[in-house]
Amino acid sequence: MPIIIPQNLPAAETLVKENIFVMNEHQAIKQDIRPLQIAILNLMPTKVVTETQLLRVLSNFPVQIEIDLISTETYESKNAPEDHLKNFYKTFNQIKNKKYDGMIITGAPVEKLRFGDVIYWKELKEIMNYTKYNVTSTFHICWAAQAALYYHYGVHNYVVEDKIFGVFEHRVLNPRSELLRGFDDVFYLPHSRYSEMHRDEIEQIDEIEILSDSDEAGIFLVASKDGKYVFASGHAEYDPFTLKLEYERDIAKGLDIHVPKNYFKDDNPELDPIVRWRAHGSLLFTNWLNYFVYQKTPFDINEIK
Repeated sequence: MPIIIPQNLPAAETLVKENIFVMNEHQAIKQDIRPLQIAILNLMPTKVVTETQLLRVLSNFPVQIEIDLISTETYESKNAPEDHLKNFYKTFNQIKNKKYDGMIITGAPVEKLRFGDVIYWKELKEIMNYTKYNVTSTFHICWAAQAALYYHYGVHNYVVEDKIFGVFEHRVLNPRSELLRGFDDVFYLPHSRYSEMHRDEIEQIDEIEILSDSDEAGIFLVASKDGKYVFASGHAEYDPFTLKLEYERDIAKGLDIHVPKNYFKDDNPELDPIVRWRAHGSLLFTNWLNYFVYQKTPFDINEIK
């Protein structure tokens, strides 16, 4: 079934070329189906790239999905075209009286800052509080996972000396978890961050569980036992060249950055990347939509609580 997106959204052209079924709002309104309502709070500076990545991994679900793209009011991206934000994004004030079956909150390149020093921290706290009562399940990515674990449960994040950067081997810690249904015992996913969470803090909280980790990348996947919140420290949504572009950007800035591990063929940045996470990345989001959103959300969306 299709992803329902705003008419003329730039991501549509890319997705159609990949044979991903997308439908605009005018087409969808003719069908007598209640699509899942999913909000994406996009905190990444590369708005269009992130939109496309997330729509791609959401597209394999068999139920229609209608997307609202959300941006912060307290900070306006310097990289996203103003017209793009005006035409395709809503603010929290515009949607705060609406309920959603699911929400995704993306990462942001602010993990070296204390949470309270992030310009939009107050607004983000308001949004995370909103998800308690108005969203069936919220999926937090990378920095947003750390921010939400801190906000909801008081789990701290810690800056690391060397960037956790590359494609790392992970293990399944709870094979009975619905989020990891169909996963191999060992799988690979990308990470790109300067901070981490500590296992001992998470394990002290009865309401949440560590579902997957990595010897090199640390804690990857945490979820509340009721499925209300999912926290992923890595980037299951990344496309093949995202780490390459991030590496080249950091090199151009003169940063002391190492080649992303297990990413380029023979670890040579002159060669093409090897994609070894696409299937598991897509499966993770499909499982979230199925088991934590679709099967738990009420038929009447106004009954979400």
